[in-house]
Amino acid sequence: MAATDLHDLLKSLRVWSPETTELRPFEPESAPDDPLPLFTTWFAEAVAAGQVEPHTVSLATTDEEGRADVRIVMLHGADPAGWSFASHVTSRKGHQLSARPYAALVFYWPVLGRQVRLRGPVTTAPWEEGQTDLHARSTGALAAALTGSQSGPLSSPDELRQESEAAWERARADPAAPSPTWTLYRLRPEEAEFFQGDPDRRHVRLRYSVQPDETWHRQLLWP
Repeated sequence: MAATDLHDLLKSLRVWSPETTELRPFEPESAPDDPLPLFTTWFAEAVAAGQVEPHTVSLATTDEEGRADVRIVMLHGADPAGWSFASHVTSRKGHQLSARPYAALVFYWPVLGRQVRLRGPVTTAPWEEGQTDLHARSTGALAAALTGSQSGPLSSPDELRQESEAAWERARADPAAPSPTWTLYRLRPEEAEFFQGDPDRRHVRLRYSVQPDETWHRQLLWP
């Protein structure tokens, strides 16, 4: 295999090529008073534009020592109660959220040159609600939730294969099988920022900040 120079490779890459990205105008003065309707509109537009896996989102948490961590999760929903995602309460992210129930999310939809950033406190939904959410998903999702101990040490790939095969068998036989540690989380944003890329680098950034009376304040930011 030919050697690859990382620096040269990075220099060769382009951001928001016109062949793959449509940078649409964004008029912040016409944005709604609440970030949820704007998020819903932007999400639907990302889906319509063919964005691959638009429901994937980066989740950032911190541990007890304040050390940051980040990973990709799936959005399970968004409503006035918050933006929801799920994991095992016994996983690394679960332990971090138990210790410090505050997190950040960022969606990136390069097909439209858009980002949405959210941060705020995180709460857990009732256990029954989390199980209902899990059982509304695919057999594979249930099998994954029933497999092993997420983030725990794994002795070998063969151990994973055996555990996974048993979990798939159980999920097919019992679609309502409970996953005791599976937890639905909700992040209720205190801040929400919408970023729209611009071909002349005059990017539009609109930040929503929640006020003490639970209303939202809107503020433009320098790009």
